Amino acid sequence: MLKRKPSKRKLLTKKREAAHAYKYGSDGSENYVKTEDNKAEETKAVIVQRNAEIESFILAEEVALSISYNGINYAVMLVSPHDIEDFVIGFSLSNDIIEHTRQLYSIDISHHDEHISADVEIANKALWRLKEKKRQLTGASGCGLCGIEALKNALPTLASVDTVPLPSAQWFIGLRTAISEAQHVAQRSGAVHAALYIDKARNVITCREDIGRHNAFDKLIGAIASNGLYSSEHVVVLTSRCSLELVQKAIRSKLALLVTLSAPTALSVKWANRHGVTLIHVPKHDAPRAYVPEAL
Repeated sequence: MLKRKPSKRKLLTKKREAAHAYKYGSDGSENYVKTEDNKAEETKAVIVQRNAEIESFILAEEVALSISYNGINYAVMLVSPHDIEDFVIGFSLSNDIIEHTRQLYSIDISHHDEHISADVEIANKALWRLKEKKRQLTGASGCGLCGIEALKNALPTLASVDTVPLPSAQWFIGLRTAISEAQHVAQRSGAVHAALYIDKARNVITCREDIGRHNAFDKLIGAIASNGLYSSEHVVVLTSRCSLELVQKAIRSKLALLVTLSAPTALSVKWANRHGVTLIHVPKHDAPRAYVPEAL
């Protein structure tokens, strides 16, 4: 865990979730444990075949999450209802609301029937940044944001990361199996994305899952930041395709090795390489394709 001084700046959770699905060991690794938060109800469905019958299936959970900062309503999104604190921390970092976790003072999470509320207290400096960002978002419309400020939000100026060496070819052998074994939610329900943090020895340090690919990555970023797991040589693996927003999250979080199981977009490769991130696509049946900054 991040070491904090016992002051107002210490990250507190006034009303924590009942329990996490993962329990940390002394070495920072995680063990999956079944908790009350992890229970999922089975849903009956008709099997469409000649002799129709009723079976029960576990479906992926989703709830509406509202986030407010210092009493200002900021965002509402649909998420999987676990690792909410990790998500709030990662969302705050990857969306440039806070510069580091020291600017995040407390998180108060409240669970309701079909939604979750997160009341977050942040430093005054971060609050001014948030107010400015919120002012720029007022031009939102059904087709997206309009105007020069919106363009700055979509294509921001970001500091580059230090490029690190590629993992060896052996590192990728059996990667999909390792991912499947780490995806405990997906094993039960399917329909969720995963973001994993893996070391050079191919040990899965932590895994976060969510119905949204951006949400899963934000949860992972939050887990890395709040538990002191960061290493420049560790690899982020995303089970989704890689779009520009995911690359921007990696750049802001200083994550220099990004692996995706689906093909990246051309713009995401361009931005990754411009900012020092090595983007690696691992097709299901072909050799990995590494888009290395110095190779272009």
